[in-house]
Order: sequence, then structure tokens, then C-alpha cells
Amino acid sequence: MDVLRLGLVPYKEAFEKQLLYLEKRIKGEIPDTLLLLEHPAVITLGRSGKRENILNSKKIEIIEVTRGGDVTCHFPGQIVGYPILDLSKRKKDIHKYLRDLEEVLLNFLAVYGLKGTRIEGKTGVFAGKDKIASIGVAAKQWVSYHGFAVNIKKDISVFASVIPCGLAGVKATSLELLLNRPVAMEEAYENVTREFKNIFNGKN
Repeated sequence: MDVLRLGLVPYKEAFEKQLLYLEKRIKGEIPDTLLLLEHPAVITLGRSGKRENILNSKKIEIIEVTRGGDVTCHFPGQIVGYPILDLSKRKKDIHKYLRDLEEVLLNFLAVYGLKGTRIEGKTGVFAGKDKIASIGVAAKQWVSYHGFAVNIKKDISVFASVIPCGLAGVKATSLELLLNRPVAMEEAYENVTREFKNIFNGKN
């Protein structure tokens, strides 16, 4: 599996890159690939998203996207992962794929001594009742794109503009807020990469 670190990339540019890798994976020209990056502040609205879940976007760009799910935010200090995986080799089971992505993020939190949780019927990962990671995926010819986002840095003020994932009463949180200390992004990237490989390398 290839893991590519792309740095800070505008959402639309990153989406074009996703599509490029998606087509290459469908054609068998590349192996399974995980794209890791950050986005400038942006609000994205998934296929089942409702505009009323955007409360006050101010000057933040809003983009309608092809992933599943409702509304979420991206911003510097949040690690975004776009797995380009051939799911035909993983039992063609989207629900199992979603649970595996959650497992990656639960294991990532455990590295820091934190117990993340799942909430039945609500895709993503929570710390108590607060949401720390969002997941929204899509697939073409059983190759996945879109993916997950986990909040690292303490400044998550962009979430004040939305109802996260359309879940009324749910607040966003981050790794730094939960730990009450700084977390180096390089360290967080390394931990996400390791836990992702632990779950997906050779998994079928």
C-alpha cells in the first residue's frame, strides 16, 4: 500500500487528485493508496446533506460533494485521509469498510490513552458524546474514494458554522482538547498511518 502525504491542499484540487488516483486504481495501474492531507477551511455537504445544518458560513467556502453523509468541516490541524482501495478484494462490503475506518480511528485514539466510541446508527468516532472524527465515503466500480477526517489541533472554531454531520446536540472536539496539551502534527500523521496499515494491509 502506498501512503502519500500531500500537505495543505485546497478541497477542489484534492478532489481532482482523488479522481485521478481513483481511475488509476480501477485500471490496476497503482496499488491501494492512502492520501493524507489537510485542507484550508471549507464546509462540505454530502449527498444526504441538508442546507439547514449550515448555521453561519460567513466567508467559509461551501462545496457540495459526492460522498455519503451530511455536513462537515475541514481546516488546517485536521488530518484528512482519502483511501483509494479496491474493495472488490475486501468482500465488496461498504458497511464493513466503514466499520474498519472507525476501527483505525479508535486505535489511533488509544495510542494517546483515549477511549473513543461508536454510536449506533451514527457513522464516525466519538469521545463521549462529542465527535472527534467524521467518515463519509463513496465508491466507483468497487474502488473507494473520499474517506475520513480526524481533528487534531485545539482550534476547531470552524465547527461553530455547522451542525456536525447533521447531528443535533453533538459538539465537535479534538485530540488536543481531549488531552489538554499540544500534539505534533508529524506524530499524529505517523500514528494514523500506522493504525491504517495495521487494519488494511492484507485485510480481505
